[in-house]
Amino acid sequence: MRREEARSRPIRLLLALVVGLGAATAAQGQVWRADSGQGTYSNPPLYADYPDPDIIRVGKDFYFASTTFVNAPGLTILHSRDLVNWDIAGHVMPRLEGNPKYDLSDGGDYRHGVYAPSLRHHNGRFYIVVTPVGHNSRIYSAADVRGPWAVHEFDREAFDPGLFIDDDGKAYIATSIGSDGTVRLLTLNGDLTAVTGEQKIHYIQGAEGSKLIKRGGWYYLFNAIPRRLALTVSRARTLTGPWETRDQIDDTTGGHQGALVDLPDGGWYGFVMRDAGAIGRVTNISPVFWRDDWPVWGTPEAPGRVPNAAAKPILGEPFAQPPSTDDFSGRALGRQWQWNHNPDDSRWSLSARPGFLRLNVTTAPDMWTARNTLLQKGQGPKARGVVKLDVRGLTVGDACGFGTFGKFSSQIVVARAPDGQGALSARLVESTDAGPKTSPRGAPRSVPLGDLWLSVAMDFTTDKAVLAYSLDGRSWTRMPGDFPLAFDWRTGTFQGEQFGLFCYNPAGGDGRIDVDSFTLSKP
Repeated sequence: MRREEARSRPIRLLLALVVGLGAATAAQGQVWRADSGQGTYSNPPLYADYPDPDIIRVGKDFYFASTTFVNAPGLTILHSRDLVNWDIAGHVMPRLEGNPKYDLSDGGDYRHGVYAPSLRHHNGRFYIVVTPVGHNSRIYSAADVRGPWAVHEFDREAFDPGLFIDDDGKAYIATSIGSDGTVRLLTLNGDLTAVTGEQKIHYIQGAEGSKLIKRGGWYYLFNAIPRRLALTVSRARTLTGPWETRDQIDDTTGGHQGALVDLPDGGWYGFVMRDAGAIGRVTNISPVFWRDDWPVWGTPEAPGRVPNAAAKPILGEPFAQPPSTDDFSGRALGRQWQWNHNPDDSRWSLSARPGFLRLNVTTAPDMWTARNTLLQKGQGPKARGVVKLDVRGLTVGDACGFGTFGKFSSQIVVARAPDGQGALSARLVESTDAGPKTSPRGAPRSVPLGDLWLSVAMDFTTDKAVLAYSLDGRSWTRMPGDFPLAFDWRTGTFQGEQFGLFCYNPAGGDGRIDVDSFTLSKP
């Protein structure tokens, strides 16, 4: 590289970051918009980690339940009027209950927790069945999808439960686990609070994620086959069979776990999860047509494939999206935020300094065990999060800041040095089988302990992140080093990469940071 080129690189970077910040200040929502505004949509409707989908229709409203593992509040429910434009309606579990590891004791319960929920509506109430890993299944119910939710625990564990309510009002749960493949049918009592019977009804090698629907006198059983990232459908005239099974689609043609939902006009649409790399697992939607009473994903012109773009299933509904940007002026955290495991509520506040989120240091050796790490989903295909912090309240030994959180956690860490000056550094923490592995990225640099802007840009087309900081919100300095993004079910969080705010000190103390704002934009 010539000397003139080396000189020009910081200038080009500065200009790019300034332009990016200008866009960030104007952004109010997601960086991806599936609705074209011209009667068509692009997949996925939500370009973020919303795995293990179950979607139902109640009147003209659609509801979408998704896995949240050990994020709290748990079990996200989204709402839509057209299957394309979604917003977060709420969460079923204000806190995770039943396991001290949910409070981050003994290293927490990463890659476990709560997943594969099943949602139905019956006699004016919503019901959702879920099986926390290592526990018996639970059924939650509420008259309003926003809660409050009552809960009953069953006397057994139903892996990836699929709740189904037949035309006569009788309720069942289909369940199967991939290591076995036997599909079992559980019968529930009248108020759906207890299991009254159980029988084997089918076998599909590697089957999980059972979901049941009914159409025209046929029962349809959908199953994920994780070993080959594929989706099957089985049909029978009775719930007990005999069943005949066919392959449907896989991750090369659209996804591997999902089912169908009926439309108000009598048609059907498919929803299916696809592994999408570091962003996590996204949910696609698809037109479906019928051939000899078998569902076919896609269109008659392009059968057997979830389209990248298609005509919207329902026209005329307004644009909607989950919130993202936040000025922390409300009395409660925005519905886009979740904590890593259950938080210690004494270590955060929205009222200590109105208009700011205060994170008091929690006693922890690292971000993986800190009980006040606040998360928001990463957004594809590219997204930049910028936080404005007041770091005057830091004390010696505090490690507070902003970064990514997942298989790789790229962190900008702000600290107070023993001489009272501020020190800013970057590091990469990789989740491994042997535990977190931390690698510094460059030498610490001195910064004043005042207002500070931190930027994390995630590019899911390259699986790379870029970290930067600013002292005035206009001029930016990029942190050196490589910051990869990745998804891994064996290590990390079993989720796509997330944005994370953190503040901890191995020795404890009374340090703090005040978060003025979080802004999401296209980088």
